[in-house]
Amino acid sequence: MILSSMLTMRKSAEDQEETGWKYIHGDVFRYPKYKSVLAAAVGSGTQLFTLTIFIFLLALVGVFYPYNRGALFTALVVIYALTAGIAGYTAASFFCQLEGTNWVRNLLLTGGLFCGPLLLTFSFLNTVAITYSATAALPFGTIVVIFLIWALVTTPLLVLGGIAGKNSKAEFQAPCRTTKYPREIPLLPWYRKTLPQMAMAGFLPFSAIYIELYYIFASVWGHRIYTIYSILFIVFIILLIVTAFITVALTYFQLAAEDHEWWWRSFLCGGSTGLFIYGYCLYYYFARSDMSGFMQTSFFFGYMACVCYGFFLMLGSIGFRASLFFVRHIYHSIKCE
Repeated sequence: MILSSMLTMRKSAEDQEETGWKYIHGDVFRYPKYKSVLAAAVGSGTQLFTLTIFIFLLALVGVFYPYNRGALFTALVVIYALTAGIAGYTAASFFCQLEGTNWVRNLLLTGGLFCGPLLLTFSFLNTVAITYSATAALPFGTIVVIFLIWALVTTPLLVLGGIAGKNSKAEFQAPCRTTKYPREIPLLPWYRKTLPQMAMAGFLPFSAIYIELYYIFASVWGHRIYTIYSILFIVFIILLIVTAFITVALTYFQLAAEDHEWWWRSFLCGGSTGLFIYGYCLYYYFARSDMSGFMQTSFFFGYMACVCYGFFLMLGSIGFRASLFFVRHIYHSIKCE
């Protein structure tokens, strides 16, 4: 009787051990769909993160003067051009780790993922400014200089970074062997779908930066001067930490529900704060600003769309990297045959 009870308890313990996230160890490292787009998004997000860190360092040492916005815009263009190699290396290296073959197309996608929408938006808004004869329109000489920087600096660095990433020969570190056929994902309730998870993931980081956003918007789109870069840097660090932790938590809940398609979900959940920031743009425009007319409206929503898209890529890469580190860590601790 005692021996039978012990065997029953051991069997139930083993069954319990092979449930949840441990049950899908053969599928959790299965490569995602559209891995070229994911690698390009991670590469672009890493470049934007590096750009933001450099801008903060320059601001903290006092390079940017309160009444000289041109220095900030010049620094953004130059540093973005110089960090293109980081995007190329990260995207190509990760794409090759996922056993991707057409790395040249992945490199082109990396180069155009953020610059493409930004170029289209700038072309439209600059045309609007020229039509209204506004001083916000960039002169032809400045546009030529920006194009030369992109052609002579950004593109070569992107290609060199991509070649270095392709030749790095790094292998994807998967602690568990992937099975031949994917396991069917069980039917999940609506609140475990992608959009509700994105809403939950974006709300908490957004609430951490909500108060600071008003002062930034009032400085960029209003007449106030923002000079407390140290506080802004602390808020940025808090944003990164909260984004990483909330994405890791949601990834664990997803794996516990035996849903192994966490790759894109972690990126989308991490970057969802950018969507909340764009929602705040609607509130700020109608409730706090005095802007009106087609030109002001198009400039505000056009350029803020590019900024929020950049935040989406940057925070998405942060959330994905945090989730990848977490998933590798927890599956290192189990024994897989």
